[in-house]
Amino acid sequence: MLPRHNDPIAAIATAPGRGAVGIVRVSGKGVAPLARALCGRDLRPREATYLPFRDAQGGPIDHGLALFFPAPHSYTGEDVLELQAHGGPVVLQLLLARCLEAAAQAPGEGHGAVLPGLRLAQPGEFTERAFLNDKIDLAQAEAIADLIDASTEAAARSASRSLSGAFSEEIHGLRDALVHLRMLVEATLDFPEEEIDFLQKADASGQLARLRGRLDQVLARAHQGALLREGIKVVIAGQPNAGKSSLLNALAGAELAIVTPIAGTTRDKVQQTIQIEGVPLHVIDTAGLRESSDEVERIGIARAWDEIAAADAVLFLHDLTRMGEDGYLAADAAIARTLAQTLPGQVPVIDVWNKTDRAEPARMRAHGGREGSVALSARTGDGLDALRRRLLDVAGWQSAPEGLYLARARHVEALQAVAVHLDEAEHQLAAQAAHLDLLAEELRLAQVALNSITGEFSSDDLLGVIFSSFCIGK
Repeated sequence: MLPRHNDPIAAIATAPGRGAVGIVRVSGKGVAPLARALCGRDLRPREATYLPFRDAQGGPIDHGLALFFPAPHSYTGEDVLELQAHGGPVVLQLLLARCLEAAAQAPGEGHGAVLPGLRLAQPGEFTERAFLNDKIDLAQAEAIADLIDASTEAAARSASRSLSGAFSEEIHGLRDALVHLRMLVEATLDFPEEEIDFLQKADASGQLARLRGRLDQVLARAHQGALLREGIKVVIAGQPNAGKSSLLNALAGAELAIVTPIAGTTRDKVQQTIQIEGVPLHVIDTAGLRESSDEVERIGIARAWDEIAAADAVLFLHDLTRMGEDGYLAADAAIARTLAQTLPGQVPVIDVWNKTDRAEPARMRAHGGREGSVALSARTGDGLDALRRRLLDVAGWQSAPEGLYLARARHVEALQAVAVHLDEAEHQLAAQAAHLDLLAEELRLAQVALNSITGEFSSDDLLGVIFSSFCIGK
């Protein structure tokens, strides 16, 4: 534990701005004297007490509720004091300043400060201490931030399940099975002269196969959970006047982008996050792709290609009413070639044939019926449901299974690393005793990857990245 983790900390624990209630939170060892100095009396543990919060001269800052949670029965595992006042930013800043001031004062003759070293908390430091004091594991700590940041109801419910420990229990189950298998392998290495083949007798091969099967199930659920948290970035691309802005408006259900018959109306990206079955999709409308002498439009087109290069999926929009124009077809073909050169092979490009309400039936049959493509009318909404379903398909969404937990990209990457090590372990096990030391090492590395999810093994750098993304006061 770093030296700073021993400092008492204080912060405003509610969101910036005005509100009915605001909270100032203090956590550390020996907070009771500060509570007495601030409140003028001893507080009963876990019991709300209504009283005035006074400044150094005895004048009231506000009236509110004070709660004291003695260690270890608190959020952080340390003594915690919460002052609940009216949620004005000035009031809360005065209360926070009063906490710091009172902590530095001596309670009486010959005594030191009430709470020496009290300082302002860093982002996520309260939750970091909860993790360090074994109140929660790392996956649960991340679930707290995910619950706060959830953009859909499904994401919020899944984050709540992760916070309750559902995801951690899955990881612990995998780890326990892996530890048991490691024990068998280590025993075989330690006693090579034994006639009994420990691995065959214990069905090590079957245990490893069952562990690999359980991992596949957890990995699939984690991938679905990561989709709920992260969503996918979808870029709408195509020539000017193909209906890109109209499609964005139709998907969002609001007039977000300006729509005119004038080519080049969209000069910069317009972004909106929508949800389909609880999965957030970050949809971006971009400038029409074409050659242009207009400097502003050229900048917009360059930015469009930058967004396309970073997309998880691209909607290549075609105008069905112009499919008989040679120039239009040539420009579409040029865009298609550039997309193929720009995008990695795993990024899907969905051909979307727009304006079915105005196109000739023959053109709709010729283009809109192609496999994997979608025909629709952004103006009338016909075909939008098919596009939504197609987007979920390319994202890998398989409808929310019951009890889905939220996961992060790093969790999925860690589980994928475990899968790689288990695959190599299967190869080494098949090679028999000559490679048991390599088998033991692969199992050890798999356990290290699993432990990084819940924090049994984690570097200080990883903790710094995770908790620095939290809000101050959490």
